[in-house]
Amino acid sequence: MNTARITVAKGDGVGPEIMDATLKILEAVDAQLEIDEVQIGKEVYLQGHSSGISPEAMDTIRKNKVFLKAPITTPQGGGYKSLNVSIRKLFGLYANVRPAFSLSPYVASKHPEMDVVIIRENEEDLYAGIEHQQTDEVVQCLKLMSRPGCEKIIRYAFEYARAHKRKKVSCFTKDNIMKQTDGLFHKVFDEVKADYPEIETDHWIIDIGAARLSDTPERFDVIVTLNLYGDVLSDIAAQIAGSVGLAGSANIGEELAMFEAIHGTAPDIAGKNEANPSGLLQAAVQMLHYLGQNEAAEKITNAWLRTLEEGIHTPDVYREGVSVRKVGTREFAESIIECLGQEPTHLKAVHFPEGGKVNLRPYVRKQSAVKELLGTDVFIHWEGNDANAFGDKLSEVRTPNLSLQMVTNRGVKVWPHGIKETFCTDHWRCRFEAKEPVKPTEIIALLQACADHGFEVIKTENLYRFDGVRSYSLGQGQ
Repeated sequence: MNTARITVAKGDGVGPEIMDATLKILEAVDAQLEIDEVQIGKEVYLQGHSSGISPEAMDTIRKNKVFLKAPITTPQGGGYKSLNVSIRKLFGLYANVRPAFSLSPYVASKHPEMDVVIIRENEEDLYAGIEHQQTDEVVQCLKLMSRPGCEKIIRYAFEYARAHKRKKVSCFTKDNIMKQTDGLFHKVFDEVKADYPEIETDHWIIDIGAARLSDTPERFDVIVTLNLYGDVLSDIAAQIAGSVGLAGSANIGEELAMFEAIHGTAPDIAGKNEANPSGLLQAAVQMLHYLGQNEAAEKITNAWLRTLEEGIHTPDVYREGVSVRKVGTREFAESIIECLGQEPTHLKAVHFPEGGKVNLRPYVRKQSAVKELLGTDVFIHWEGNDANAFGDKLSEVRTPNLSLQMVTNRGVKVWPHGIKETFCTDHWRCRFEAKEPVKPTEIIALLQACADHGFEVIKTENLYRFDGVRSYSLGQGQ
């Protein structure tokens, strides 16, 4: 077996303690690893690196392609970027993989049969972080979804299910409301699932899906979803399985992967030898499996399960009447090392399938659609309250083909024929449409006409038809 060279960062808070425990276990199981350590996190931020990492450390991660990372602190206040988000996006780590499984009765859980994997899109959605203040009263955050982003994560979920002998993939969206963005995700899910006829599928609206996951998680196997939903769902899943502190996470891209615990730095217990290293250890197991070192991954997982089974627990999961001995971070790691080569007797032993590596297919761009420009939504800052007066005045703005069809306020149609009870703020979306496709120059002429009539345009969004299909939302009440 070839030795893998990896990058390790010990992070902040409890990070150094849980990383030392994890590395000690990796060494004891004779994992074939060579380690380059880099510094990241709070101290690096304070040295003047706004992303929390130096260019030299980034180069080491890029060279080694596998990164095992402990939790870090992002200083509060403006000017600091999330290192996690930066690394995920800079290196194209589009798939976030978070298993959540019950360890009942040794770790408290109301769902002893739970065994779910949340696969979350990791780069797009609201986490693109594109925000603006547009008026005195309104800010916006752009929700961006791309077909490549949807297809890559959905195909990854199906390939993961196939590689790990999973039987079902569930898609979670809110496409009853967000028909374009979440609608695209659902549409691509329906396209991709046709390539995996042996795998059962279903689709859930996120609110009822989250309720079902919280109540009866055993009905789910693999869940694939958008970035924000996946972030929330994976923490819920980890907590109802037993504890967020027990869960590991993999961030997978086409060339590079990062592995981390999902919990934070826990500064209140830092340096006290109380932290549970299980989350980072489970991330390390995912790393070993990714590297093809399945035997070491199995030994560590089964020894960990055996340790928990024997009632040797850190303070976060210790329970009178169930636990036998309360131990610290170092002692917990030593107990796992003592159990290497053993399997649990009550919990289900882990045996990774041969190979088991997820097949990552490159995205193939689809043929371009026929794209027709039908008009534009003009967003205007206007401080009045009378929607009818505003709409009547704005309707005087027109070009040879474009005329005002609708005004909405926070998405609700208020002109024509709005109702007086609708609360309006100072941010107005004004839809100008034509009966036939128009040229971009007519949009420019419309914006000039708005300015000539004294209206302050703060943004525009063009209205298109793709292959004859309207590709923009209607107003609420339209």
